[in-house]
Amino acid sequence: MARWYRKRSMPKRVKLNEISEKITRKEKAMRLLLVEDDQALQQELQQQLLLQNYSIDVASDGEIALFQGLEYDYDIAVIDLGLPKIDGTTVVKALREKGRDFPILILTARDRWQDKVSGLDAGADDYLTKPFHVEELTSRLNALIRRSAGKASTMINNGPYSLDIATSQVLVEQMSVNLSAHEFKVFKYLMLHVGEVVSKTTLTEHIYDQDFDLDSNVIEVFIRRLRKKLDPDSKYNFIETKRGQGYRLLKFT
Repeated sequence: MARWYRKRSMPKRVKLNEISEKITRKEKAMRLLLVEDDQALQQELQQQLLLQNYSIDVASDGEIALFQGLEYDYDIAVIDLGLPKIDGTTVVKALREKGRDFPILILTARDRWQDKVSGLDAGADDYLTKPFHVEELTSRLNALIRRSAGKASTMINNGPYSLDIATSQVLVEQMSVNLSAHEFKVFKYLMLHVGEVVSKTTLTEHIYDQDFDLDSNVIEVFIRRLRKKLDPDSKYNFIETKRGQGYRLLKFT
């Protein structure tokens, strides 16, 4: 069987549920839709992306992919073009026509340059040809997420607060503050959506995988810890609680 992406070293194969146990749901933030009909490749990519702390939903054909893309909110999607039932280009076009604006990276075969053109014309933001290194995939995904949030660099600045996506460093008035992995993930999502009201459900869905029961109560714990660590004297009151709606990170001028 041909391998559709290259790895510099072959790690010991582990089960996806074992990875999920090691990378707790609290540590995940970016919700990704992975659409690939090759089951072996799908599992390999899911395994690698889990290690990058993505929360992943999977689909094996275009029909399921279109339903999920319209039904749920995603930060980014990886869509293979050669899908059964509905091809990937049609899925991308339908998502865009319905107003779904999350970044989409398409996977294409190396000898089908026409697919790249049609996929990009349909509304995809980037493409990757098979075979590929998984490091290039994750790098492109990170770049697309930054670009969609209006961030050209890895550093996000908002008043006294700075967050470096690449190094996972958080600064308050240029002083480094240590956050746990899950605290960082919640703060990162709020920083990427500064000024917007983000519901508990939305935050929860971007932390948990599709197979887990959602528990929004944990979000209250994360928010409380972020306030204590990043604004201990209530100088900025940077996270607003919008009763019945969620939370809003203030946008500083």
